[in-house]
Amino acid sequence: MTAPTPAQVRAWDDAHLWHPFTPHGVYRDEEPLLVAAGEGHYLVDTEGRRYLDAVGSLWCNLFGHRVPAIDAAIRAQLDQIAHSTLLGHSAVPPVLLARRLVELAPAGLTRVFFSDNGSTAVEVALKLALQFWQQHRGGQERERRLFVTLGAAYHGDTVGSVSLGGIELFHERYRPLLFDTLKVPPPYCYRCPFGRERATCALECATALEAAVRREGPRVAAIVLESGMLGAAGMIVQPDGFLRRARAVADEVGALLILDEVATGFGRSGRMFACEREGVAPDLLCLAKGLTGGYLPMAATLATERIFEAFLGPPAEGRTFFHGHTYTGNALASAAALATLDIFAQDGILEALPGKIARLGALLDGLRDLPAVGDIRQFGLAAGIELVQDRERRRSYPAAERRGMAVCRAARRHGVFLRPLGDTVVLMPPLTISDDELVHLMDAIRHGIEAATP
Repeated sequence: MTAPTPAQVRAWDDAHLWHPFTPHGVYRDEEPLLVAAGEGHYLVDTEGRRYLDAVGSLWCNLFGHRVPAIDAAIRAQLDQIAHSTLLGHSAVPPVLLARRLVELAPAGLTRVFFSDNGSTAVEVALKLALQFWQQHRGGQERERRLFVTLGAAYHGDTVGSVSLGGIELFHERYRPLLFDTLKVPPPYCYRCPFGRERATCALECATALEAAVRREGPRVAAIVLESGMLGAAGMIVQPDGFLRRARAVADEVGALLILDEVATGFGRSGRMFACEREGVAPDLLCLAKGLTGGYLPMAATLATERIFEAFLGPPAEGRTFFHGHTYTGNALASAAALATLDIFAQDGILEALPGKIARLGALLDGLRDLPAVGDIRQFGLAAGIELVQDRERRRSYPAAERRGMAVCRAARRHGVFLRPLGDTVVLMPPLTISDDELVHLMDAIRHGIEAATP
């Protein structure tokens, strides 16, 4: 058969494909990219134009595209088996991966439950926590059903993970489907809900979390937090000490701590796991995105032995975790994940990150002279640039103007692919990005902001 032309593919795209988080009324007007290939850190469109992939194909592509070691691992696994069920049986690749993850994870996390994506990793953690309290110590703590989370949080798009979320634009429409959670104000220092400035505040955000948890003490099943940074809220960085105080108050009232590192795990923070920056070990850790280097859908929920033991007993007692996915522990995804972890171990990825993070910070500082730049937030090798109409008053642009998208479109004309969160321009470049590519990225962002915010 004759290969379709790019024009035909675009027409079929408009006729058939429903894109996530995409307002289709303006989709074609905003000149969407039609990707045909990837080469290293670059996307290549159907016209042969190259774009630095500065969002890691939605925060998951750690080392670029067509990484030889990951390609080879998947090809080798294809010669063995692509998939077999883990329901009541096992397979070599996910066993090896579980062992590797436990060796790398914060202390105490000894059990690994595989699923398909970040939403399911969080959903698994929620269900594990709820069932744990029903079965722990003979069910004496069944009333622990309340989950405490942050306003402006994002933990995924399944019903349980949406119940934890606090982004009204994404979540409010589904309210009739959701269960109640206790939400406390987020640590949004640029627009502090307590009216304070970071330089002089007393971490009222952490104090509010502690007060809410203490008030509900015996009812709290778990505190659920993104580690270090609220990603989809606009790259809102938690102040130092916030995570430690969350761990401490969870211990104080006997609750669990669930950390969502779907976006911040696997080196993004400068450490393998973001919670390591504060020396915090959770009871449940949710991982996805970078787990397979951005190649295949896979997620993992890590749990402590204490949690696992509450699920042991004769089948007649019904302690089994009745949850699973067809592709749980998929062999191809496991092979990609093992190759990804090998790259971390063999190529000095973590050792090279401090220099890259410092260089990114210095280049970001160079954008602060632009009048439309209200705030710049950096967390490891990730950043958000919040655009404002009036910097002195911190007044946002009208949402209908879609300034963030306009900046990203303008940056694309300089060979960089970006995707905003509202009017926050997001950077999630590959961990292996070069210094020259960082400079190219900043130049494109500057040109984009200057072009789209006159």
